[in-house]
Amino acid sequence: MLLIVNGRVVTRDAKKPYVEDGAVAIQADKIVAVGGRSELEAAYPDAELLDAHDGIIMPGLINCHTHIYSGLARGLAIKGCNPHNFLENLEQQWWNIDRHLSLDGTRASAYATILDSIRNGVTTIFDHHASFKEIPGSLFAIKDVAQELGMRACLCYEVSDRDGMEKRDQSIAENAEFAKWAAGQDSDMIAAMFGGHALFTLSDETLDKMVEANDGLTGFHIHVCEGMNDVYDSLQNHGCTAIHRLLDHGLLGEKTLLGHCIHITPADMDIVAQTKTMIVNNPESNMNNAVGCAPVLEFFKRGILVAMGTDAYTHDMLESLKAFIPIQRHNACLPNVGWAEAMDMLFKNNRTVAEKYFSAKPQGKPLGVLAPGAAADVAIFDYKPFTPFSADNIDGHILFGLEGKNCRTTVINGHVLYKDREFQEIDEDAVNAQILVEAKKLWGDLNGCSY
Repeated sequence: MLLIVNGRVVTRDAKKPYVEDGAVAIQADKIVAVGGRSELEAAYPDAELLDAHDGIIMPGLINCHTHIYSGLARGLAIKGCNPHNFLENLEQQWWNIDRHLSLDGTRASAYATILDSIRNGVTTIFDHHASFKEIPGSLFAIKDVAQELGMRACLCYEVSDRDGMEKRDQSIAENAEFAKWAAGQDSDMIAAMFGGHALFTLSDETLDKMVEANDGLTGFHIHVCEGMNDVYDSLQNHGCTAIHRLLDHGLLGEKTLLGHCIHITPADMDIVAQTKTMIVNNPESNMNNAVGCAPVLEFFKRGILVAMGTDAYTHDMLESLKAFIPIQRHNACLPNVGWAEAMDMLFKNNRTVAEKYFSAKPQGKPLGVLAPGAAADVAIFDYKPFTPFSADNIDGHILFGLEGKNCRTTVINGHVLYKDREFQEIDEDAVNAQILVEAKKLWGDLNGCSY
């Protein structure tokens, strides 16, 4: 029995949203009680105490779109990389990186990404991987790292025609093999989706092969209309929009997750809503790539479930939360929009997406909430408020007072993985040294020199 004490408990449970001097009781991988500190200390006198140091105790955060393959890019400058548009950015940087990423590089990228996620209070990730140098076994390599580090992870591989049919077929096979493996697991720690890059790199034949290989096992995770080139390709080469192509080929549905959807039409939105397809918004990445602002406010009006992710830009979900509101207000020229949508995305919709993949498992539990029976995924953030703090203004304090770097302690599935800013079950320095070796190899391959 583990009892987290000495903090303000933000539950995201409508029945008990906030406990001033609260505690969370954990037995094995589940939360068994949430309440006042004195009450739970009396109820569980023999429990091991985990001190929150007067911080905020809240559910672990969920990232609905990230890219492990970008894990070794921090500080990297690729010779000749000077993109003037989104496609050039893909060609000169990201596709260039994944074409040089070996299996060992994939493992190192997974270590880097997952450790950073844990540091930022993230307890569940949806990753969209690409490593066109070595495709077979890449998802299983990431899975092994996720299991070793204790991360809850939903994985897929980025199918694309961009490097030829052999690589395409390997990508499809990797998705299918991993999805079949994941479907046979009782554990709610690893799940699978079927990944695809974007429709401008996917032929009709490839879309049909993806659907056939998936055979209804899981949903699809695809980039859609992130840049205008995706829009032009579908209209010019297929006579319809990207969303219509997905509909025609049977890839939409309540378990499919569409990344970005910046440049989709009102009619496309209606199709997404009617098919109950989900969208994941990545505000910082969109701004960084200069691709535009997704019409998220309109998505909400039409009843589309919109989640929040980081893409390859950061692993700090609270940073994405902060970015979302100003870009939406700037785009709408209205200073009073975006607040409710931002909070629903991160704390409600991300939970809904995650539960479709993890809670449905034989050992599945509710996610993204501190309540009896829910998964013991908890993040503790250092925070000393200097203005009134109550159930009525929690979101304001989180938005303007917290960042990922405030995370003190992270618990995933009942395991204390990160305590008082120290990893508990791994040698961080040794792992970082291994990551550095692979980063130097990758950078050397990209730039033709030694590091």
